[in-house]
Amino acid sequence: MHPRLPSLFFRTAPTDLVLVGICSDLVPLANANEITEAEIPSVTSLDVEDKKMYQADYKAKAAELVHSLTSGEEAGGKSVGRAFVASRLTSSDLQLKQGEVEDLETKIDTLSLVRATSVTSHLIEMHRYDHNFPRAALDRMEEFINNSDVLPNPDKHAELIREVKLECILSLENSPYLEVRANVHPTDDPTMPRFTFRIWVIGLNPGNFNQKEHMLITIMCSVSFSAPYTNYIVPAQAMPAFFNEKFAYNRGYQYLNTLGTNFVGYGLAGLTRKFLVYPSVAIWPATLNMLGLIKAFHTETNEPVKGPFGRIYRASREKAFLVLFLAMFCYYFFPGFIFQALSVFSWITWIAPNNADLDTVCGFFGGLGLNPWPTFDWNNLTVWLNPLTIPTFAIMNRFIGILLGALMTLAVYYSNSWYTGYLPINGNSAYDNTGNPYIVSAILDSNNQFQDSLYQQYSQAWLSAGYIMSYIWYFALYSATFTFVIIFQGRNLLVGARSMIRAAKKHLGRPVAGIDDADELSEDIHYRLMKQNYKEVPEWQYLIVLLISIVIGMVGVGIYPTNTSPVVLIFGIIMPLIVIIPCGLIQAITGMPVPLNVLAEFIGGALTEGNANALMYFKTYGYIAVYQALYFANDLKLVHYIKIPPRHTFYAQLWATLMYCMVSASIFNFAMGFPDACMADAAFRFTCPNQRTFFTAAIFWGTLSPKRLFGPDKRYNLMLLGFPLGFFLVIAYWILVKKFPRSERLRQMHPIMIAAGPSTWGSPYNMSYFIGNVYVTWLSFQYVRKHYLVFWAKYNYVLAAAFPAGIAISAVVIFALEIPGGGLAINWWGNNIEAVGCEGNGGCPRLTTLPEVGYFGGDPGTFT
Repeated sequence: MHPRLPSLFFRTAPTDLVLVGICSDLVPLANANEITEAEIPSVTSLDVEDKKMYQADYKAKAAELVHSLTSGEEAGGKSVGRAFVASRLTSSDLQLKQGEVEDLETKIDTLSLVRATSVTSHLIEMHRYDHNFPRAALDRMEEFINNSDVLPNPDKHAELIREVKLECILSLENSPYLEVRANVHPTDDPTMPRFTFRIWVIGLNPGNFNQKEHMLITIMCSVSFSAPYTNYIVPAQAMPAFFNEKFAYNRGYQYLNTLGTNFVGYGLAGLTRKFLVYPSVAIWPATLNMLGLIKAFHTETNEPVKGPFGRIYRASREKAFLVLFLAMFCYYFFPGFIFQALSVFSWITWIAPNNADLDTVCGFFGGLGLNPWPTFDWNNLTVWLNPLTIPTFAIMNRFIGILLGALMTLAVYYSNSWYTGYLPINGNSAYDNTGNPYIVSAILDSNNQFQDSLYQQYSQAWLSAGYIMSYIWYFALYSATFTFVIIFQGRNLLVGARSMIRAAKKHLGRPVAGIDDADELSEDIHYRLMKQNYKEVPEWQYLIVLLISIVIGMVGVGIYPTNTSPVVLIFGIIMPLIVIIPCGLIQAITGMPVPLNVLAEFIGGALTEGNANALMYFKTYGYIAVYQALYFANDLKLVHYIKIPPRHTFYAQLWATLMYCMVSASIFNFAMGFPDACMADAAFRFTCPNQRTFFTAAIFWGTLSPKRLFGPDKRYNLMLLGFPLGFFLVIAYWILVKKFPRSERLRQMHPIMIAAGPSTWGSPYNMSYFIGNVYVTWLSFQYVRKHYLVFWAKYNYVLAAAFPAGIAISAVVIFALEIPGGGLAINWWGNNIEAVGCEGNGGCPRLTTLPEVGYFGGDPGTFT
């Protein structure tokens, strides 16, 4: 189907349509070819060629609907009403599922034409650049507003008015997004127990958990799903393998810095709710699989739905979850333990394992991963996302970006720019001038301070082609994010600012202006129900949490011999205050985060040159504070959807975070006390790979500093062109959108997602980690959703929750099998092939012979 034309969906099972659609009082229609051009709804914005394609597509969909209604046993070969078919096809632009149309139609008369006009105007402005909003619905609304004949002669445009009113009511009383409606009810029961004793201590209360208790427990537990950032800082400072700074073993130091770094993010999340949680456009797609799981456990209705293979599926959501969970639990033993080559299915490189060029292009570990089918492991698809929850536009734009980045990387590599031909193409380490990993200790004195004389004797630091390209696109990503949000999300920023001003005036006792249609539409039904039934947590309480956490962090840095001024934390906090809303809006709409670690390292390294500890603190408060704030904002959106009282969530999150910090900090010394911890031969494989990466980054950015890498006339100065690249990418997109406002192809492009592809999935990741997401998302959103809408709405997010749960439990069992008695392993080709040749070495350099002097780059003693 042409991408600019409306997508037509069926919203009810054919058997239901038969009951209401075979109407004897309507003009019968036995064949879709009988439909005349006059009976097809007009879309005047289309040109002649597109109009012909639209009419052909309409007739094709009508034929499919007529066939499904007249060929079954219930139909008995009868014809169906023309008006019925027209009604079903034109209103399907709204992507409604079973029962929603009938419910909305009972409310049409309550919405006047004047109010519908006002609401529609605001909806167009709100969703004009909204990639998640159906294009077909937007076309019909613009048709309604732009057609001067509609208001004077409403009877002539009854079907158009009906559709527009349905969309207005849907946006006012529910969500315009099918993804949300499939998982969240637009109602609330404020009497449902939620802040019960058993959410604090599991058990005791009689009866089953309700969904509010279940979600609150889930949110409290989710705080501990990842380690605190001090899990990287403390070992990097304390362990002999790294900086060997004894003060980092101090319990007080560990507690203070763990508390400070975690609660900063929580305070920021609360202060940005009006921008990132309350707006209806802030869907937070990544939360939807959790909502689907909660709904599976607590939904009493179980409607049969028509799905693939012409079958009617009657399994409840809960049963579907259990079956899918068990299936993935069993299946994961193959790629995770029995036949591990299924996980890293680098079949192209198996043809010639030692062929450096083949591995460079197609290798999973050693190359760019240009492999059309690189894995049979669901876990490899979900490194950064769940493809069943992320919109198609976000996945496809990242795919374009990754492909573009791969081609650019090949150009850099095969031209030997920056001497990258002597290095593995996609390595994520720093290398010396002989192509070996950079030994950071070789340029430090006994106090772990940088010594230029040692640096001059050793080597400059060199980066692989993939790493260089990743950094260029990271720089482009940051400038593109700010530019895009200002141009395309300016309206949402203004609405959020107005909401904050109203709240401040109300708190100060000043008169507050009423809420108009624009404000009502921007704050979805779930937020209005929350305001109606529960007291909100005022911003000043979140501000107090933020200020206290900053003070705790400054004390934790200031009273110990960190060789760092506590003022570094203030500079670190300024960065999140600037970037959290732009980055949060992108994540809330696309489901994809904008990682800020590179920006924090770049700015922090420039501000704290020569001081690795100072960089670590700046990076912690500049990067992880935003990460945690958006993680907490994600949780706030979950309780927003489930409608848990904000104050209950506030107290529960504070308590869970406090316990998480205390427990985590209490086991640092225990973990670091394992024999040979963080060494290559450490017991239980406690080799600390993430801490080693963190240590290397601290040295690279803090000790060497960006000035030696990107400063004027430095070897990587040209990489800074990534910043203007991101700016011009968005500006070019904006110009094209203005010139071709009707182009659906352009509407589905997203410059931030394009830039995020080669940065986030750059070195050490590659296309092999991502390509499977394209297939899964396309199958789910573009095929199943379009052809079996109700089936998709019922089961898609259940599947999204079941597969990761099955993998998690299976992985625990596999881990238990591998640990005792030296570990249980299956030694055969299917588990060993991935370690053969270039793949086993993490890639092979193209140029294996060094210049005659024995190194590449500048001569020792001339390094700048």
